[in-house]
Amino acid sequence: MRPRHEDAVEGFVVAVDRGRYTCVVGEGRTVVAMRARELGRRGVVVGDRVQIVGDVSGRADTLARIVRIDERTSTLMRTADDVENALEGRQERVVVANAEQLVIVSALSDPPPRTGFIDRCLVAAYDADIEPLLCLTKADLAGPEEVLDYYAELDLPYVLCRPEQEPTELLEALTDRVSVLVGHSGVGKSTLVNRLVPGTDRAVGVVSAVGKGRHTSTSAVALPLPAGGWIIDTPGIRSFGLAHVSPDSLLHGFSDLVEATTRCSPNCDHTGAGGDCGLDKLIAEGGADPRRLASYRRLLASRSGEPEDQQ
Repeated sequence: MRPRHEDAVEGFVVAVDRGRYTCVVGEGRTVVAMRARELGRRGVVVGDRVQIVGDVSGRADTLARIVRIDERTSTLMRTADDVENALEGRQERVVVANAEQLVIVSALSDPPPRTGFIDRCLVAAYDADIEPLLCLTKADLAGPEEVLDYYAELDLPYVLCRPEQEPTELLEALTDRVSVLVGHSGVGKSTLVNRLVPGTDRAVGVVSAVGKGRHTSTSAVALPLPAGGWIIDTPGIRSFGLAHVSPDSLLHGFSDLVEATTRCSPNCDHTGAGGDCGLDKLIAEGGADPRRLASYRRLLASRSGEPEDQQ
């Protein structure tokens, strides 16, 4: 029988480094902990709410133990494309736990926006039942009209950020929530984090001549916002593998289309290639905007896109 650990205190995992987990407990005290053997192979990730026993004083050179992982309200996943040829095939990896909002950071210029990457982030958000927010940086260099028109039928919320202005609108959207920031290197994500949480000093890189910034952040970390809430900054990534996302799971982001799938043939993949998809019937009857179906199928197709194609 496993111990009940009735003396355990609740912690929030803010960083993970080589088997050591930095957690915030109580009124902001920082505790370093290891994973208890009784957890088995269950992984602990940034954003997890956990139960901790042992020395939770936070003093230097002390080490507590994580004995339980609380049930997650959301799990943002990505399929690791880099192990595609491994014996075990592609692996699903948890990016963060318990996020309420996925902030997709994209520059409007230098580097130009990559709608393929944004599409794949949206798929991941819808699959995890996390609200997406599009954050368009470098709005002083180019207008947002083309990008916003591309996503017009998704009713996607967005904010614009300019280097000469404080990111007030973004901060309002983040306050009192747990948000995770994702974006290609070079789009200004680390610069935003440094402005949102003064004193953070996240490394800021430069964009090369070919428009690909070098990776500037190396590990996910949760940072407390001055007015409440957390932002989880993630490393600059070039791919967001989605092999684990099913067509039906993605459809959760399109509530106006969901009911029509009850008229689909068994095992319908909703691409329309089989010729008997309930979504096509819905559009033919005028029950939904055809552009909504086109957007869904574009995201559906992006699930199998390769990293190089995320332009």
